[in-house]
Amino acid sequence: MSPAEPLPGPPADGPREGPGPQGPSGAQGAPALRGPRGSRPLGPARRIAAAVLGLVLLFAGAGHLGFARREFAAQVPAWVPLDADLVVVLSGVVELALGAALLLAPRHRVPVGWATAAFFVAIFPGNIAQFASRADAFGLSTDTARAARLAFQPLLVVWALWSTGAWRDRAVLGGAVRRRGR
Repeated sequence: MSPAEPLPGPPADGPREGPGPQGPSGAQGAPALRGPRGSRPLGPARRIAAAVLGLVLLFAGAGHLGFARREFAAQVPAWVPLDADLVVVLSGVVELALGAALLLAPRHRVPVGWATAAFFVAIFPGNIAQFASRADAFGLSTDTARAARLAFQPLLVVWALWSTGAWRDRAVLGGAVRRRGR
């Protein structure tokens, strides 16, 4: 390469999502994080958002198993036919697994994204129960604070689907299921 030639790198308008001169990872010289076969690479914003979500889930999972266990138990609806502490422990284990998968299993990001979104939907009744029973937990001591938490839950679902590309690459998940079924 002569000194007059420009250095390879992202275009002047910034990196793109997808393969290009800078490579499939979106950054010059950075290793590509491989996703499921047939999926498009994630851009840096999605990769960062997925990593942050993974860290949030690891922190929440640790809280379920330790420092915030009683707070989480206060949110388990009375109609759940299991011991509240068991529900807290099981959901903590699921959060730890999902958080670790978001951080360490990029090849499985589409099913992990769907599983994370489904988890957020599954725990939504606990948030509704906390609102309906006016249970104080995590500093949510007013109806307004509990309602705000309810409004935030759908954003977690969107965060899981967007950051992993699960909604965008949903056909990949269907293809994996079809391949296994043959």
